[in-house]
Amino acid sequence: MDIDHHLKEQEPHKAAVEVVLVPLPAQGHLNQLIHLSRLISERGIPVHIVGSATHNRQAKNRLHGWDLSTISNVHFHDFPLPSFPTPPADPDASNKWPIHLLPTFEATINLREPLARLLHSLSLTANRVAVVHDSLMNFAAEEASSIPNGESYCFNSCSAIFTLFYQWESLGKPSNPYIESLNISSIKSIHQSSQDIVPDGFLKFILQQKEQSQFDAGKIYNTCRPIEGKFIHILGQEPFLEENKKQWAFGPLNPVAFHSNSMGGESYRHKCLEWLDAQPNSSVLYVSFGTMTSVSDKQIEEIAFGLEKCEQRFVWVLRDADRGDIYSNKDQLRRIELPEGYEERVKGVGMIVRDWAPQLGILAHPSTGGFLSHCGWNSCIESISMGVPIATWPMHSDQPSNALLVTEVLKIGVVVREWAHRSEVTSSTTIESPIRKLMASEEGKNMRKRAEELGAAVRQAVSEGGTSTAELHAFLAHISRPHDIL
Repeated sequence: MDIDHHLKEQEPHKAAVEVVLVPLPAQGHLNQLIHLSRLISERGIPVHIVGSATHNRQAKNRLHGWDLSTISNVHFHDFPLPSFPTPPADPDASNKWPIHLLPTFEATINLREPLARLLHSLSLTANRVAVVHDSLMNFAAEEASSIPNGESYCFNSCSAIFTLFYQWESLGKPSNPYIESLNISSIKSIHQSSQDIVPDGFLKFILQQKEQSQFDAGKIYNTCRPIEGKFIHILGQEPFLEENKKQWAFGPLNPVAFHSNSMGGESYRHKCLEWLDAQPNSSVLYVSFGTMTSVSDKQIEEIAFGLEKCEQRFVWVLRDADRGDIYSNKDQLRRIELPEGYEERVKGVGMIVRDWAPQLGILAHPSTGGFLSHCGWNSCIESISMGVPIATWPMHSDQPSNALLVTEVLKIGVVVREWAHRSEVTSSTTIESPIRKLMASEEGKNMRKRAEELGAAVRQAVSEGGTSTAELHAFLAHISRPHDIL
């Protein structure tokens, strides 16, 4: 039964379904759910995004790839949060988990009461209220269960490969023919070591969220069959998916085709896109380590020299990690210094960007030929959807698993910094060699070809008739169903 048929069967004075999105207030998490709001709202279903005024503002200001102002049925709810500490990240910390953001995450429990009031209000005017919450915002699931026509779905902002092995470990590593058939020996050791370094405070926060997952009716993944088909399949089997629960994978949520001069509703072109216009196709390495990680001065120096030595064009986004409130204490932001005379020496070959950069636009630009990345899932799936190969430098959490997916499973990238050497400063020589391989070798050319072919398959998946589009339609049909259909 299709979505339109469901909608016609609902009570005429009530909306069939209202969707409430509850993201974790960190850029990589906010970004994915605001992209989801577009996919749902474009199909005629009202969407409500819950957060603090600060984090809703952040999500809107940094949005690019589509124009939020063109969609009328996405509603932001700015709920107050009490004051919380917003310390900077420690660039010299050997453990790169973003512990500086923990006070921000812990403060989100104060969203619970206003969320409950919103859900109750919506429940009076809709046949069903579907709450989609970040996997680290599970209190929203319990609140959804407290209204008679509410249900909740856990949104996984990480890759399926990471989620699979995380769940497998939490179940005590039971014997499983599907796991054994993967034949990826290194994933087990990489995943175990990445979990060993979770700071105690973060681990406590994660475990608290897990306790409330019982209230969810299903799971959503920002991935797709061409990228992670085998891992999605296993996650859909017992014991990973509980009885009577459902799962959908309809990523990538980010636009895969858009006008690069559109960003956050404003029509202009970022200076780095204009610079890219003047470069040959597939000749530029894009360098960015995301929004959560701060890199030491010594490591910055080695990266700078490594980029200079490899003699490849590059765009380097050189910003410090986000604080919990990106709008406060701006005068205290760390300015990252480069070696003396560096920017002058690389002028014309490299471009340093110290403000927010339109990552989707950069990755979609024909001049971009590679991405030196921390391998956050946002960055990975955006790069893959644009057909750009990745040079991997994982920092924490799911990133080492994502790096392995890129290099060993999909074979569309090279390793720059081995996970085993995460506590060491990576030398410029170590950085230079894999970048040359990716950007200026026959092997790199073959990786780029595979990345382009995978990107085409991903874009097909989100087009009409594709696997991701079919799963999105299945999810929307499910939440729009009449009450007597499970």
